[in-house]
Amino acid sequence: MTDIFRREKRSMIAAMIGSLIMAVSGVVAGIIGNSEAIMMDGLFSTIGFVFALLGLRISQRLKNGPDRIRPEGYGAEESLFTAFRALTVLGLIIFAAGNSSMTIYQYVATGEASGLILGPILVYFFFIGILCSILWSFHYRNWILSGKRSDILRLEAKATAFDGLITGIVAIAFFSAYHFQDSFIAPIVPIIDSLVVLILCLIFFSNFFSDFKSGISELIKSTAHPNDIASIRRAIRQILIDEFGKIQDLTVIKTGRIYEVNIYYTPKFKISASEIDLLQDKLTQSIQNVIEGARVRMLVTERKRSGL
Repeated sequence: MTDIFRREKRSMIAAMIGSLIMAVSGVVAGIIGNSEAIMMDGLFSTIGFVFALLGLRISQRLKNGPDRIRPEGYGAEESLFTAFRALTVLGLIIFAAGNSSMTIYQYVATGEASGLILGPILVYFFFIGILCSILWSFHYRNWILSGKRSDILRLEAKATAFDGLITGIVAIAFFSAYHFQDSFIAPIVPIIDSLVVLILCLIFFSNFFSDFKSGISELIKSTAHPNDIASIRRAIRQILIDEFGKIQDLTVIKTGRIYEVNIYYTPKFKISASEIDLLQDKLTQSIQNVIEGARVRMLVTERKRSGL
């Protein structure tokens, strides 16, 4: 677990520095180059800086286990981060799509559109493209080395990839527009950046909406993914068979990187409290071999979660 926190700290500090550089560069290049797409890129990077700072603070709090104030631990803060990080990006996507739509409507209605100044825009594309690639590879590597357990690292890598993809695709659109400005696409060249932004917003909306739903689902304690539940069942089956007991029910809830496993268990013979503790230790070790950091509770009962 300590390795995860160390990697998150490194990634969040790198994300703050990178996002601040990209935000300033995007706003300046957008103003000088008269480009809505570049301005949007700068706004996206500004949000990235704020959430990198929040992600760093949350990562440090996740080191704390359950205590008097938080008897269930701090895992929900990671789910909260995921939900609001995605929600904020969705807000930016909606704003950018609306702004681009208004620009396109104005051009269609009046035939007027502001022209682009390509010099600063080309410099921006080259610089930001390299920076996004470096940041994405750094975040993605840290996520892989964390055992793919950190939602903070996963979402940061995803957001950086989205930022870099926007930059790359808009660059291609601009180069194409400049190269073919005397061809059949000449009528849309003045609004090419607005069209590209609108299309990208439509494409990526569902992606970040899925992350938002995932964060909310964890906050309301929905059941974990079926694959995770199946892995846990396989991990404990043989142990409980050897102990001559029966599983009445099994619940698995994912909150951030923490998995809460409740086992409703009916022993075949009389069993003491110390024997229950020993059995729970065996089950915890077996489950943690499959899912690191899982918390296991044994409930000795003849009933299922419904109480029947």
